Amino acid sequence: MNQLLRIHAIWNPHVYHGWGRSKRFFEGWYYKIVNESQTGAFAIIPGIAMDENGNKQSFIQVLDGINNSAKYYKFNADEFKPTPRRHSLKIGNNYFSRNEISLDLPFLKGDLKFKNLSPWSNSFLSPGIMGPYSFIPFMECYHGIISMNHDISGSLKYNNGDISFKNGRGYMEKDWGHSFPKAYIWMQSNHFSKPNISIKSSIAIIPWMRSSFIGHIAGVLIGDKLIEFTTYNGTKVNKCEISIDKVKIEMENGSYLLRILAHREKATTLAAPIAGFMDGRIDESMRASIEVELLDKKKNIVLLKDIGESAGIEVAGKYELLIK
Repeated sequence: MNQLLRIHAIWNPHVYHGWGRSKRFFEGWYYKIVNESQTGAFAIIPGIAMDENGNKQSFIQVLDGINNSAKYYKFNADEFKPTPRRHSLKIGNNYFSRNEISLDLPFLKGDLKFKNLSPWSNSFLSPGIMGPYSFIPFMECYHGIISMNHDISGSLKYNNGDISFKNGRGYMEKDWGHSFPKAYIWMQSNHFSKPNISIKSSIAIIPWMRSSFIGHIAGVLIGDKLIEFTTYNGTKVNKCEISIDKVKIEMENGSYLLRILAHREKATTLAAPIAGFMDGRIDESMRASIEVELLDKKKNIVLLKDIGESAGIEVAGKYELLIK
């Protein structure tokens, strides 16, 4: 049964992948929520972690992107209760799915609902953002996009104050495997001057056999059209420059050219997986901005030139290996 559930999960990246796993494994979902005025911005990260010796814990991390603070709530592993074949997860009195979350944490309580989700493309030979790499059984870290952009309703009580998320914007992704890459850049924003625009981009060191390569994934959502830039669709990285306050990336494939200039802001430290357990540390900002320019090469027109606010950015590990 566990093997069947894991096979099912290949074509459904949003569901739990850890059936039958007992050590050296982690899985976490990332809910980015920003209210309409952008005065409330959080990343809620529920998950499970198992080290090489079989020690287990479940957790919920909360990143307050406005106040640059983070809390890590640890739960017993048996309080982590996923549902077979769909993303419906309970951790203690907290609930998570694609369409809603319900939080009952010491300083954060309430219910939010999500509508009009925008998932990454999915096909039999390319199930989700990992594409054909989804079928490789020995990857260090797998990635999934649950929604590039969606509507939020509801409210949260935070530190005895109420935050309304009516007309808020959300983003959902997830990771699973045993460790985050030893070097990576990740960024995301869906707060542009026009609605229904979202960008996500990442570049990372990917272990492969006894060597490694630099993999890259980016997507630009404009309305209901998602333009994808990936290692497996012929995209190449022309430029990757990283400094203490900026990240500049240029990607190109046969049809499109993407230019990104991200302005980094003060970051907050989060726990990250190493060999299954949450012993690593990464820094994430949620108050950054991303200048985006997208060109249609065949039509020679600019499809998007805008600035995304309330952007999440992580620059982690030996990032100098990614500079080009």
